[in-house]
Amino acid sequence: MRGVMMVAAKKTIWNLYRETTGNRIIRAVDLLRELGAFAIITIGVTITKFNVASRVVHPLIYEQVWRAGVRLFAMVAFIAMALGLVIVGQTVSLLTRMGAQEYIGTVMVTVVMRELGPLLTALLVLARAGTANVVELGTARAMGEVEALESLGIDTVHYLVMPRVIGLAVSVFCLATYLMVITFGCGWLFAFVQDVPLTLGDYFGQLGKAMRWQDFLLFAVKTGLFGCIIAVVSCYHGLARPLKVEDVSGVTTRAVVESVIGCVLFDAVFILAYLFV
Repeated sequence: MRGVMMVAAKKTIWNLYRETTGNRIIRAVDLLRELGAFAIITIGVTITKFNVASRVVHPLIYEQVWRAGVRLFAMVAFIAMALGLVIVGQTVSLLTRMGAQEYIGTVMVTVVMRELGPLLTALLVLARAGTANVVELGTARAMGEVEALESLGIDTVHYLVMPRVIGLAVSVFCLATYLMVITFGCGWLFAFVQDVPLTLGDYFGQLGKAMRWQDFLLFAVKTGLFGCIIAVVSCYHGLARPLKVEDVSGVTTRAVVESVIGCVLFDAVFILAYLFV
């Protein structure tokens, strides 16, 4: 009798797990479909209405670049110096001591330029600007401000979403470039302090030899795409559904998690792209 009850309990648990997993998969597919539709609408509005009401919209783009890019420069510079001193400098010193100086450029380009720099910059922008976008737009939706704009005939995607998408894409690209340059410089500086026998010319010469034109192209595409993902996800969760003020915190958490997942998944796609170019 006890064995029959245990088997029945196991079946019940398995059925609940299967139903829960299936519901999660369905919700994930629905979310991807809705995010894809929102992204397509945003792209269409950006292409067709970029110069519409330029005196109103273009200053909003500059404001987003200031908020997500310029105001984050000090933080990115600090992280870049720490990254250069702690990781890059240690790696250069270790490779030199092992007699593998010829691999310094390849390792630095692979670690900093291809992977760590863009992804770390995207996470910093997400923490600062992405969360602010969700809170700002979610509060506007909850207070009825978005409906008021729509009642006046204002395209909210054009007025609220497009400036954030362009601003975050430009900001992530510029900040990742600054982070890469500062990291490389501080890495050599730390190696110099450790009396590593590597001149500045040899160090940057190896970096130059390891870089290809495909690296610059994919770097620009990856960083811009990371900014677009953060902006689209944050704007979607702030605008797509009616919200109450007390729901904004939960929506912000979901937007952060989904933005991180999206950036990591697209980063995996770019890893495959680096293997074939």
